[in-house]
Amino acid sequence: MAQPALRTDFADRLARRGDEVEDVRGLLLAHADPAAGPAEMAWLVAQAVAVACLGDDHLWQDLQLAHRGELGALLRHWFPSLVALNTGDMKWKKFFYRQLCQQAEILICKSPSCAVCSDHAQCFEAPEDTAAAPMPLPAATVGGLGVHPH
Repeated sequence: MAQPALRTDFADRLARRGDEVEDVRGLLLAHADPAAGPAEMAWLVAQAVAVACLGDDHLWQDLQLAHRGELGALLRHWFPSLVALNTGDMKWKKFFYRQLCQQAEILICKSPSCAVCSDHAQCFEAPEDTAAAPMPLPAATVGGLGVHPH
């Protein structure tokens, strides 16, 4: 399948960390909703999200979306069962990697519960970060793709 267009700074990262992209893409595709759209489009969205996870900013920023609500809408459309697992509104990159670690039975957390962890603020959005209400997405550009979630 064709590789989505990448920001130039992501191409080097992808070359070094392709196995990581495969893992995140696999996680997303395991939760893809067949009713959301063609399987090829689900693969492209999953690939764009997985590559964007290599970025240094919030995932919504690395995907060049306007706010976190747009990312939530995109993920809810294509991967609703995975979104449903993020009951604490953990930041998406952290959540994806935590899911992968749990699948591999790798314990990475300092505390047995997120509620008592000293890194809680690093993993979860502050209330003001979630103020932008999720709204329906217009045709959004994700990783260079014209992706419409409806």
